[in-house]
Amino acid sequence: MNLTRLLTGLVTIIAVLIALSILAGAALGQPMGVSYVETGSMSPTLEPGDGFIAVPTEVAGPVEPGDVIVFDAVNLHGGGLVTHRVVGETESGYITRGDANPVTDQDGDEPPVEPGRIEAKALQIGGNVVVIPGFGTVVTGASGAVGSLQQFLASTFGTRAFLGTQGAVYLMFGFGVVTYVLASLAERSDSRRRDRHTSRWTGSITPQTVIGAMAVVLILLVTASMVVPAGTHTFQFVSSEVASENPSVIQQGTTKNVTYVVPSNGPFPVVGVIEPTSGGVTVSPETVSVPGGETTNVTVTIQAPPDTGVYTASIREHRYLALLPTGVILTLHGIHPWLPIVVIDVLLGVGFVVLAVALIGIDPIRLDRRRHPVPLRVRIRRWFK
Repeated sequence: MNLTRLLTGLVTIIAVLIALSILAGAALGQPMGVSYVETGSMSPTLEPGDGFIAVPTEVAGPVEPGDVIVFDAVNLHGGGLVTHRVVGETESGYITRGDANPVTDQDGDEPPVEPGRIEAKALQIGGNVVVIPGFGTVVTGASGAVGSLQQFLASTFGTRAFLGTQGAVYLMFGFGVVTYVLASLAERSDSRRRDRHTSRWTGSITPQTVIGAMAVVLILLVTASMVVPAGTHTFQFVSSEVASENPSVIQQGTTKNVTYVVPSNGPFPVVGVIEPTSGGVTVSPETVSVPGGETTNVTVTIQAPPDTGVYTASIREHRYLALLPTGVILTLHGIHPWLPIVVIDVLLGVGFVVLAVALIGIDPIRLDRRRHPVPLRVRIRRWFK
């Protein structure tokens, strides 16, 4: 492999990983891998359009003053994801402020940020945020072009399947197929040029490559089935002086129960671990086993503070395919919430590879082209030798 092909491959892999992280973030509603800011509230650390490495909270560790976090705002900018710096900590949560802002977010109508509302931390090295200049500008421009293409395809073919995140995935898949075909044709053309003094060119498809690619796809699908339905869920409520039948109004100093539903959206049973991530919240039961295609209810008890006002309570759900005994899953979860996912992925991946190798083998499938065409029945016999 020459240097040009190596560099091209590395650039392609990096571009695909970045694109997948953006699509995953859009699908999950939280930053994944790479994110960017749209306003100047974090200037001069992050200028509008600058990107940064978003490390999920499960991996990043505890939040400390000075960290730049991505959190799910309740009232700030109408709610949604906000990237600001932690400047303090109280019993109710973290105090945040944009580097360019003269006052904190909590000086306005944004409540202190509970740990359950923090989605990611910006990667810092030596106390400085790792900045990707102009990344958001490029992404915004590319998103506009992709959006226009999606609209064109949707109107041309008369279907909404090309719109939204799902449509973007279709476009990426199609682009990947076209790129692969063109690369294969170029490689074959190059092989023919190298063998122009001979009467044949040869190539082969290694089963290891096919099996490995299928195993990666399987692991990605299994991981998505556990990660996508999970995450943080918030309850906004009012601490009132009087009792009310409204489920979002709780009399000050008292509690109210809220039902949280844990479904198993597929045919396989799942194990759910629901943990309170804000004060005044209890969950019963904290661990549930849900049969395939069914749902299980969890009772979330929220206690209203003694002071009246608008508050938020939050819980975080972790969901795992019940491919391991429940006790094993809970033990692994106690070490780290991502550990059961990793173990399940490894078991499925290894099991799939072993089964596929036993059925297919590892001998390469040769593709020969000669001046005299080889009959199809002979090719098939060679493939299965």
